[in-house]
Amino acid sequence: MSLTAQGLSWQDVAATAQKHRDDTIAKVKPAVSNPPGELPWNVTGIPSQLLPKDVLHITESPPESLLSQLSTGALTSTAVTTAFLQRAGLASKLVNCITELLPARALARAKALDDYYATRKKPVGPLHGLPISVKEHISMKDLDLNAGFISWVGQKGTSDALILRLLWSAGAVFYARTTEPQTLMHLETSSNIFGVTVNPYNTTLTSGGSSGGEGALVGLRGSCLGIGTDIGGSIRSPAANQGVFGLRPSSYRLPLDGFAATMIGEEHVVPVVGPLSTSLEGIKVFMKVLIDQKPWLHDPMLVPLPWKATGDLLRRDAGGKRKLRIGVLRDDGMVRPHPPILRGIDSVVSKLSSHPDIEIIDFPPYDHDRAWRIISSLYFADGAAEEKEAIDASGEPWRPLSKFIIKENPNMKSLSVTEVWRLTGERDAYRAAYTKHWNSIGTSLPGPEQKGELDVAAPLAKEDDMVDVILCPVGPGCAPPLNCARYWNYTSQWNLLDYPAVVFPTGLYCGAEDKVDKTYKPMNEKDEYNHELCEYHIVVYVVYDYLGRDRTDGNPTDKPETYTDAPISLQLVGRRYEDEKLIEALEMIMAAAKL
Repeated sequence: MSLTAQGLSWQDVAATAQKHRDDTIAKVKPAVSNPPGELPWNVTGIPSQLLPKDVLHITESPPESLLSQLSTGALTSTAVTTAFLQRAGLASKLVNCITELLPARALARAKALDDYYATRKKPVGPLHGLPISVKEHISMKDLDLNAGFISWVGQKGTSDALILRLLWSAGAVFYARTTEPQTLMHLETSSNIFGVTVNPYNTTLTSGGSSGGEGALVGLRGSCLGIGTDIGGSIRSPAANQGVFGLRPSSYRLPLDGFAATMIGEEHVVPVVGPLSTSLEGIKVFMKVLIDQKPWLHDPMLVPLPWKATGDLLRRDAGGKRKLRIGVLRDDGMVRPHPPILRGIDSVVSKLSSHPDIEIIDFPPYDHDRAWRIISSLYFADGAAEEKEAIDASGEPWRPLSKFIIKENPNMKSLSVTEVWRLTGERDAYRAAYTKHWNSIGTSLPGPEQKGELDVAAPLAKEDDMVDVILCPVGPGCAPPLNCARYWNYTSQWNLLDYPAVVFPTGLYCGAEDKVDKTYKPMNEKDEYNHELCEYHIVVYVVYDYLGRDRTDGNPTDKPETYTDAPISLQLVGRRYEDEKLIEALEMIMAAAKL
């Protein structure tokens, strides 16, 4: 039974949840240090000041390195789990990214795995002993399952989600649960239960959302591999904002059984679950381990598509050399990206342009405003009735970005069955048109606006001339100030099309070289809002403390240095169900650009 149903006010529910979080952090041994009272905006250097060298070494190792050492007995799961518990506890004190730590459960599991290795001299599975963090709305048996709603706090998971059971079978250790926003429908992480999760590189900026707890935790190296979900950018936004890797897989490749959310069962905009990691190899390991277990034997919604090994999925020339053709989409024609994002694209393109096996061509957008109209109409087909009920049941306040995506969304209304059919038909027609658009770039094939008899053989003849992947922004800027992530379409575009998309860091950060173009004339109201974020950032913005009370801060002289130290990340997009090819393309890009 929820705590609200037991008669607690929303404030008391929040205080209870926060006390529980604090109590779980307090149970970590050795004790988690308290940060100093005065902190810089960039807190990524604090762990090196407070944590022992062995903890730093473990937590700053990529998952593939840890797995190698765990599989040979060079490291114990107990040592690795203890290290990540300590760093995760500190991360939460710095950026508010944890809903609870699980020290007793995690260490018991780690000991069992260590005992198994000591007896059998082999790992239990490919993830043997590796700690993995989990977004809160993914069910864990007997633990809270609230999806960011005060009125759901106190509801317990009846079993572990299928994805967790598969990871457990492979040897994973679950040690941390992470924050998410009210409604799960923000590109930030802000709730009345735990407050705001901020960005460790600049705590005046957002961690992103809705998997922002995961993003912040991975960004602070309190996790090397975590689980997020994505219906409009919720894995990719946090990954980008913290400069880590994140994958939105194609739909129905990984199981969604056992997740808490509203509108369970809707199929017109299908959510996905996927990884965030400190390395691209971590992304690959996560996907391969799950798909190798044939999850479609448990969940009939999943496609029975085995994981393909990377290394031989790209085209090859007559001499056997891999070839990659990258379409560069710098601007979606609706909202122009901020200067740091354009600098990031230019930097990567410059490094790749001279590579003999990589071709760069422009990839113009096709009707991206139409895509947003369709997807924003389909997100809340019930008129957001379930969201409204879940928020209003406790009397908790509506967070600003909940109001934005629901109450201020001009495309949101309660749809009849006929209207859902019509919009779903529009979605599918747009997908078909975008396929023609993709096929036409760099080839002589007709685009979606060209009429004529369909030549079914033509695309096959031109397949080797087509773009392999699209390089594009993850958002219209780096991590924005709090409550300002109001443009989704650089990520939601690919949700509507159901294209796999992976976010990666460029190694660049916002700095003094990023100047505002004072001569720029915005294309529309959304573009003007984004341009003003770049020019003035924010004159007044609202910061929420952990209890959800607002505090108005701001400075009318704020300038673009507000974004100082924010990571510059980019997005690589592939065709539907070409997830493995997408990853191989990014491997080639990273090697060529020395990222």
